[in-house]
Amino acid sequence: MYLNGEVEPCPLCGLKYCIFGMFEGRHVQDLISQQLQKYEHGEGAFKDGSTLQGLQDASPTEWWSRYGAQCPELQKLSIRIPSQTCDGILGFDLKRSLTEELLSRKKTTNQIDYEYLLDTTYVQCNVQLQNTKSKALSDLYALCNAFKEACACPTPSKVLIPKGTFLLAQVSLEGPCKAPVKIVVRGTLKAPTDLSKMKADGSWVTFQHIDRLTLSGGGTFDGQGSKAWGTCGLKSYCKQLPINLRFNFITNAIVEDITSKDSKQFHVNVLGCNNLTFGRFTISAPEHSLNTDGIHIGRSTGINITDSNIGTGDDCVSIGDGSRQITITNVTCGPGHGISVGSLGKYMNEEPVVGVTVRNCSFFNTMNGVRIKTWPASFQGSVSDMHFEDIIMNNVSSPVIIDQIYCPHNECNAKLPSLVRISNVSFKNIRGTSSTPVAVKLACSSCIPCRGVEISDIDLRYTGKEAGAAVSECSNVRPKIFGKHSLTICT
Repeated sequence: MYLNGEVEPCPLCGLKYCIFGMFEGRHVQDLISQQLQKYEHGEGAFKDGSTLQGLQDASPTEWWSRYGAQCPELQKLSIRIPSQTCDGILGFDLKRSLTEELLSRKKTTNQIDYEYLLDTTYVQCNVQLQNTKSKALSDLYALCNAFKEACACPTPSKVLIPKGTFLLAQVSLEGPCKAPVKIVVRGTLKAPTDLSKMKADGSWVTFQHIDRLTLSGGGTFDGQGSKAWGTCGLKSYCKQLPINLRFNFITNAIVEDITSKDSKQFHVNVLGCNNLTFGRFTISAPEHSLNTDGIHIGRSTGINITDSNIGTGDDCVSIGDGSRQITITNVTCGPGHGISVGSLGKYMNEEPVVGVTVRNCSFFNTMNGVRIKTWPASFQGSVSDMHFEDIIMNNVSSPVIIDQIYCPHNECNAKLPSLVRISNVSFKNIRGTSSTPVAVKLACSSCIPCRGVEISDIDLRYTGKEAGAAVSECSNVRPKIFGKHSLTICT
């Protein structure tokens, strides 16, 4: 017997507990208890040689189907339990008999007893996926059905995707759910390579409107994007190419021990979320993969990225408008374009970006390090309370940069200044090597100069062929300078 995905120390005790939880009628409880004694003592057909041999050859469900007919009530229960589906819980009225008891006891029962009772009602919904030779559609139905059942459970539930490789079609897993849901991915999910089989809504796997979601398990979402990279030219966004993972309006959630590989577009897009943490998250794509931002955040609050490794063909992390209280710690970035706030100001009515902290991060062979970028000839906007500290740069092209003349592919009028206001920004204890002479570049708007910029303890050395010292370039900004520096700052 399994409870909450773990083996119950006393299987028969756990089974008896389920009997009384699932069946309210005393007559049925007594019948199953009597039949259970026959099973324990090997009476009747249970001592037959072929029956015993079947224990080695068949799964528990198959064994009970073949050999359990002499104990029909116990047979039915034993087939039902391994499926561990929410349908089983609802069908046996556990929702009413046990969950309501939990709720009623919460205020009077001590925390240990309460948590034990809650654990015993934890439901696991196993996804019955096929191998890669099967159609993606069947795997899609399996995942959708399991999630639908889990989402409908009144107690915490789990969807398990086992080890193996599975082809998964475009899918949206939507709440709201009645209780916390864990999705445990242990295998590798592969996206279709034929774009004609995917709707042009910009996503492969979408999670939305879910509170208390956990996505974990050590599995991989493989976007199989190598054939798609560059099909839209050098545009910054290509609508028909799907993003690997979308999180829309997710709250109080954790994504940990998950890998996103070779996305066709952005790896992760976060929109309208609150209190979402990415931990031990891995993003893997080659340097030449176009427009494959690692994690893009927009209009979200309380997003944390920690203890993660991101290597891709664009920004490791990009922070769009409306982002507030974003914390990035212990992240390794490379290859990629660094960690960027922006680009901002391209569209009307963009919301302010407030409170971004990047701390204890390392950059290896990236195009940029830590960057704030806004468009010239922009709409109005604001960026404030940006703090970058305790950063290591290793062969980074532009380690520290504020770029308010960001104009890739000459898609703008660079002669007109940016109208995005930047204030209260600090760069502290940044050290390592720069692959270009300009290690610090602060190019602020000529119309609205940067205010409240502080720079302290910058130790960046140029390692290029010219072997000269690293330098800084500054315009429309008067930063406050503290500590020791290996280069002259903004003179």
